[in-house]
Amino acid sequence: MRVLVIGGGGREHAIIDALSKSSKVTALFCSPGNGGTARQARNVNIEMADPAFIAEWAEVNAIDLVVVGPEDALVVGVADMCLASGIACLGPKAAGAYLEGSKSYAKDLMAKYGIPTAEYEVFDTSAEAMAYLDTAKMPVVVKADGLAAGKGVVVAVTLADARGAVTKCFEGLYGTAGDCIVIEEFLEGQECSLLAFTDGKTVLPMVPAQDHKRALDNDEGPNTGGMGVYTPVPAVDKATLAEMTRILEQTVAALVSEGIDYRGILYGGFVLTEEGPKVLEFNARFGDPETQVVLPLLKTDLVDVLMATIEQRLDEITLEWSDDAVVSVVLASGGYPGTYEKGKTIKGIDQAEEIEGVRVYHAGTVLAKDLTVFTNGGRVLNVTAIAPTLAEARSRAYEAVDLISFEDMQYRTDIGLKALRALGEA
Repeated sequence: MRVLVIGGGGREHAIIDALSKSSKVTALFCSPGNGGTARQARNVNIEMADPAFIAEWAEVNAIDLVVVGPEDALVVGVADMCLASGIACLGPKAAGAYLEGSKSYAKDLMAKYGIPTAEYEVFDTSAEAMAYLDTAKMPVVVKADGLAAGKGVVVAVTLADARGAVTKCFEGLYGTAGDCIVIEEFLEGQECSLLAFTDGKTVLPMVPAQDHKRALDNDEGPNTGGMGVYTPVPAVDKATLAEMTRILEQTVAALVSEGIDYRGILYGGFVLTEEGPKVLEFNARFGDPETQVVLPLLKTDLVDVLMATIEQRLDEITLEWSDDAVVSVVLASGGYPGTYEKGKTIKGIDQAEEIEGVRVYHAGTVLAKDLTVFTNGGRVLNVTAIAPTLAEARSRAYEAVDLISFEDMQYRTDIGLKALRALGEA
């Protein structure tokens, strides 16, 4: 099979890495790709916002399977166009991707079908939102309704914080994504991600993972696209996992009831409250950085799973997983998630990957003709380590981090530490 992966982040490098292990794959392409995918696939430059051109390029280049990474490509209908052209595509059509494209739509769907989530209100003017805040109990969570690359969410502890977050949305900090906002109650508990393959009938969960959204240690600083992640999650026992899976199944059933044929990845962002898991958000694609710790544990051929998802044959698939632990630490550019510079020389990646179990997934990088790697984004690298235990995986990951350097490099030093404390190992 000839496979095209859409996207250029750490998630796409992890997908390329997993696909490269399949005997069914004869050629891999990635658009736009990065310095890491360039070593395992052919990077091509296709405009992600042009579904018709993507489908045409795939047809001309005899692509058998398109895998869509970023949410914005799904929302504009890349899957619709590819499928209409007879090309297999992993990812829901635009109607299904709207579950991620609009937080208010997702909240309304959950309310309609009794899917457990936080209480909420939706506002399309600043004045109405401010009036509501005067009577709201703090803390609250203010969310831009549309896609904001994981940064349009503010946990507001004080009224002043909440007012500031509302103002930023309606003043255009997140573009048109903030033209409408959701204000919801703050849920107490640990956050956890559960991704699943679904063909609209069957739901096959992956292993749970815990992301670290805040920029700084101890969950301080602004929200980011994710600064590190690990699996397994000690807080998720068998009963909790079963309940999270049931909620994902309930959601797929709700989408079917709404007339939506949802085939692809359903990502549930959960809060583990005292009342049980509740949904923070849904994503319509592989998570980033969750994919970087989940796919390395998948023993089943990824191509088989993706094709069964597209062809509604998931009931024929049994997912097999390694029992190992994985920890991934994000190395970011100085200033991220705000403004940052590009073009910094990266050193030490090859040495880091000499450590047993370590894989460095590229995110914001570019590979020069002389094979020098330069920074080219906010989140630059995902230093990922697999080992028999969480403690060992974390140790290997940070040992590898110490070997990598670029100017103004920043990262969190506490990825996975909360889990080790819960296990009594830190």
